[in-house]
Amino acid sequence: MSADGTIGIHINGEHRRVRGDMTIADLANELGLAPEKVAVERNLEIVPRSTLAQVRIEDGDELEIVHFVGGGDHAPALPADSWTVAGRTFNSRLIVGTGKYKDFAQNAAAVAASGAEIVTVAVRRVNISDPKAPMLTDFIDPKKVTYLPNTAGCFTGDEAIRTLRLAREAGGWDLVKLEVLGEAKTLYPDMVETLRATEILAKEGFLPMVYCVDDPIAAKRLENAGAVAIMPLGAPIGSGLGIQNRVTIRLIVEGASVPVLVDAGVGTASDASVAMELGCDGVLMNTAIAEARDPILMAAAMKSAVEAGRMAYLAGRMGQRRYADPSSPLAGLI
Repeated sequence: MSADGTIGIHINGEHRRVRGDMTIADLANELGLAPEKVAVERNLEIVPRSTLAQVRIEDGDELEIVHFVGGGDHAPALPADSWTVAGRTFNSRLIVGTGKYKDFAQNAAAVAASGAEIVTVAVRRVNISDPKAPMLTDFIDPKKVTYLPNTAGCFTGDEAIRTLRLAREAGGWDLVKLEVLGEAKTLYPDMVETLRATEILAKEGFLPMVYCVDDPIAAKRLENAGAVAIMPLGAPIGSGLGIQNRVTIRLIVEGASVPVLVDAGVGTASDASVAMELGCDGVLMNTAIAEARDPILMAAAMKSAVEAGRMAYLAGRMGQRRYADPSSPLAGLI
């Protein structure tokens, strides 16, 4: 001990002079550290936290004082994240189809589990031989969930236009989903007929959300023709292959001034997340839920996946690197 009552020690590799009558707890407090939040090694031996107030520092001691760094205590609060199509605002970014379920009750349960606020519905002839047979509206209330009439099964623009005119007459719907298929094997859209039908429907006051190929040029033409939303396929309808062309989907999103929703090809929750991470406004799916072993559980999974993908997009993913970059800071390394 020197004449001034101090001793020389090393703390985390730095030489310091401190009072000779100090305990380790006294030292921690003098350094502005809470003793209960640090771990101390003295001369290569761990000092139990319960003894920090009893262990006195001696001249020449080598001390390592460490704590945890990084992380955070609370997740940031997310702002309200609704989306709008043709002046109508929705909170859920997941749209669910109403085909392939074993019955209407299962369909309704899946919609509830998914949190979807929009369901697509096909326009079909009334069963005149059994007019009292259960109907979708008995299980999914169109006053609580927005019905989006679609033109599934139409292979010409004229068929699709006729179908949607009937849909508007039946329920007053003007927000509709247009799809005009090219042929039965792939169910790929016929873009010539799709564009023609979009122009006609828009002139008649419809608000068409349009199923299309994943082509940024075709998507822009549809928007210019009056489409209120662009719905590029991720993969063929009902295939479950997931998004096959992330680059073109992203280009469509970047070039569009109307909502973009991936329609068709989703197979599992990760596919839905990918769509949202690309910046899409939403995802439409049917088979991925209806043909799951447990449709209700899959509907809940898709809800979470869409929300997680959206949050990841808003957060902004880290940059991709060719080589490793350590997560923990190198400063303060023992």
